[in-house]
Amino acid sequence: MTGIAGRSVVVVGGSRGLGLGVSKAASHAGAHVTVVSRSAVTGFAHERGDATDEAFADKVLFAHRPDLLVITAGAIPVMRPLNEHTWATFSANWQADVRIAFGWLRAALRLPLAAGSRVIVFGSGAELRGSPLSGGYAGAKATVRLITSYAAADARDLGITMTTVLPVVTPGTVIGNAAIRAYGNSAGPSPLTPRSAGDRIVELATAPTLAGAYVLSGEGLTPLAK
Repeated sequence: MTGIAGRSVVVVGGSRGLGLGVSKAASHAGAHVTVVSRSAVTGFAHERGDATDEAFADKVLFAHRPDLLVITAGAIPVMRPLNEHTWATFSANWQADVRIAFGWLRAALRLPLAAGSRVIVFGSGAELRGSPLSGGYAGAKATVRLITSYAAADARDLGITMTTVLPVVTPGTVIGNAAIRAYGNSAGPSPLTPRSAGDRIVELATAPTLAGAYVLSGEGLTPLAK
């Protein structure tokens, strides 16, 4: 993809947090942005529905055929020690984040998206260091990266490029604020913000080549070592 102006961009989970940062950055760069979310959103075309619904994913991609698909949606993890979790709270991100990634990657391959399209899936830096107070969150995000790599292998023959980004703790987002409260630490001297994340994703979408995964921090994008 040589540029984003005039292109169709779909942001799954684009109504808040990092997803909203991506939506705004892509719109500012001249793209035609469609936000997918449960809640209403203003300033963008909108598809309202449940991102875990595979038929809904098929419908949205068929209607919009995006040049860039960004998947940021997921559940807010319950922050508590392991012995205070139930299986329902522990598995919340497996039921949401992993299922969302599976459904939308599957839909992109089955349609398929046009050759030259790109898919960027948000995982989490939590998978690299663990997150003992957030139940299955870190493991779910590691699985998101794995299934994105599986889909990417199938997508190459279709001319579709897929990658995962692993954002670090982001103050000002619901998940980031919950993590900062739970662990009692800050996001560092150069924190990631939704605005800076959005700008980096737009840059990544137009890069000549993509690595399999990147860590996304306030300093920018760093390819994840294999």
